[in-house]
Amino acid sequence: MSIFTPTNQIRLTNVAVVRMKKGGKRFEIACYKNKVMSWRSGAEKDLDEVLQTHSVFMNVSKGQVAKKEDLLKSFGTEDPTEICKQILSKGELQVSEKERSTQLEQMFRDIATIVADKCVNPETKRPYTVNLIERAMKDIHYSVKATKSTKQQALDVIKQLKETMQIERAHMRLRFILPAKDGKKLKEKLKPLIKHTESENFDQELEIVCLIDPGCFREIDELIRCETKGKGTLEVLSLKDVEEGDEKFE
Repeated sequence: MSIFTPTNQIRLTNVAVVRMKKGGKRFEIACYKNKVMSWRSGAEKDLDEVLQTHSVFMNVSKGQVAKKEDLLKSFGTEDPTEICKQILSKGELQVSEKERSTQLEQMFRDIATIVADKCVNPETKRPYTVNLIERAMKDIHYSVKATKSTKQQALDVIKQLKETMQIERAHMRLRFILPAKDGKKLKEKLKPLIKHTESENFDQELEIVCLIDPGCFREIDELIRCETKGKGTLEVLSLKDVEEGDEKFE
């Protein structure tokens, strides 16, 4: 006796479903549990480690695969991998309340860890503990967004915490060595991007040791490379300018 299985049905088990409504229709993808958030945070780069199959479904639990014409109409493409990526990044992860709560608690902790790792009290140059950042996040009633990466949310948290406490991203310490003929002109262009100049020596070349906001690093690197045509050098002396010991609230 043979059992007929419709060709547009696929059965999957132990699955995490990500759902998106588009063009008036529901689309779902089948992922491995615990992998969706790893993909969104950037920890997991291999799509095959996240997706159980590259198929796009109308309903994962019933195994109903979406029709090609519906995919084309809603997403502008029939490429299932591209559509899976869209749903994976913008769709809603279907989890139980208990799973969602555990997931959000972990993300809250991860965000606090990133903030504590990147920031200091600007007056003392001392880092804050993760527990202290968690407390401060609760005080401002920060609400974790499950669809946004922890790194992006950490940057949002830093902006919000600046309104209630002394906090800023730890500065990077850099050394520039610039050719003499470019030195003066380039120094003026770099000045707005430098937080504090620690030393400056001008002999055959201009050598500057300074502190910068990490967000300006790429702009400074490109400026030195382009303006000196590759003859200038940029060296990172320390990624974080911090004092020993943790910051505490009195």
